[in-house]
Amino acid sequence: MSGDEEKKEGIPRKVSTLDEILVKCECFVDKDGEERLAEILSINSRRSPPKFYIHYVDFNKRLDEWIAADRINLNREVYYPRPKNNEEDSKKKKKKKTSSQDVDHAPDSSESADVMDLDNLNVQGIGDELSHEEEIKKLRTSGSMTQNPHEIANVRNLNMIIMGKYEIEPWYFSPYPIEFTEKDVVYIDDFTLQYFGSKKQYERYRKKCTLRHPPGNEIYRDDYVSFFEIDGRKQRTWCRNLCLLSKLFLDHKTLYYDVDPFLFYCMTRKDELGHHLVGYFSKEKESADGYNVACILTLPQYQRCGYGRLLIQFSYELSKKEGKIGSPEKPLSDLGLLSYRAYWADTLIKILVEHRNEITIEEISQMTSMTTMDILHTAKTLNILKYYKGQHIIFLNEEILARYEYLKNKKRRSIDPGKLLWTPPSFTASQLRFAW
Repeated sequence: MSGDEEKKEGIPRKVSTLDEILVKCECFVDKDGEERLAEILSINSRRSPPKFYIHYVDFNKRLDEWIAADRINLNREVYYPRPKNNEEDSKKKKKKKTSSQDVDHAPDSSESADVMDLDNLNVQGIGDELSHEEEIKKLRTSGSMTQNPHEIANVRNLNMIIMGKYEIEPWYFSPYPIEFTEKDVVYIDDFTLQYFGSKKQYERYRKKCTLRHPPGNEIYRDDYVSFFEIDGRKQRTWCRNLCLLSKLFLDHKTLYYDVDPFLFYCMTRKDELGHHLVGYFSKEKESADGYNVACILTLPQYQRCGYGRLLIQFSYELSKKEGKIGSPEKPLSDLGLLSYRAYWADTLIKILVEHRNEITIEEISQMTSMTTMDILHTAKTLNILKYYKGQHIIFLNEEILARYEYLKNKKRRSIDPGKLLWTPPSFTASQLRFAW
């Protein structure tokens, strides 16, 4: 989409100097050789020329960045926000009230209540009528940006972090202490996740610190990864540091201090220095909604290597051990949604082909610990679900059989349930009363 095609809702005005550009204005800026419309979220005037923190209109918030003044095109119009119109607001409220009354008087649909509405079967809120390419585009241009609209004004506050041998550019705001926001680089210890404003401080700390793995019980180990279980109540500082770190890469999670109600399952890779954190998921000690994952993240330096699938599979192996079915807490991040959909699809295809017509949806749920809703949603996305004579029917087609052959021949790492040494933890009523 070129800058001319992008959505412009403000009041256009020609400007001659940078001083006329204000927060919430929209202007055209250079992005990789193309001009794109961007909203000004913040202005740093302490240096000359000033720097501008921008959000590209209709693009994922992950792309927000500080730009130099020379990237702003002053030859094109700048769009200023329209003043709020009380009369328009009143009309909107009146219209909303009318719509609510219409819903209240909708015809009774109880006679078809036992038939699930397959056309509106949706796990996340992204329409099923989209093609795969359209869905990827929608996630690219909106994604997690739309899941927490109030966060859009939060300026990404760290420029760069160094974690072990990796330099990582954060994606989002995270509430690190304000003094760290002035640093060009923040150093994060690979093992304790403690943060430092200078390399000298970090190196001095690293020489004294003996921790070489997450501070919990190792409950799984194979020749590739290990998993550690950490109780948020027992290891508050470490878990809060983990949440601060993950908030740099997750836009839709807001709490970082209230870690007591959660267990954290951390995946690591081991080398001669110790166990390096690759990713994790958190899980409520007691979930009223049956969620088996609260928050899940593969750190950026390890993404696109299959670790996300291992995290998801591990969460379901825990659910199997508990004898429960589960689903991740919503909303998922854009990348999380794609990972879960791929895992659900591959799991369902494998079971359907290997069991042919001898299995029910309920049996699939018991075997996989996936909810029937996630199974039905996945089947509908794969176009293999029909409602026939009062029941849901899942059928196989040539595409599914071809996908199964592809999965069978693809060498992909997976969790070995036999190597999981874990008993589901139990908590007393007093242990489930939390205060911070």
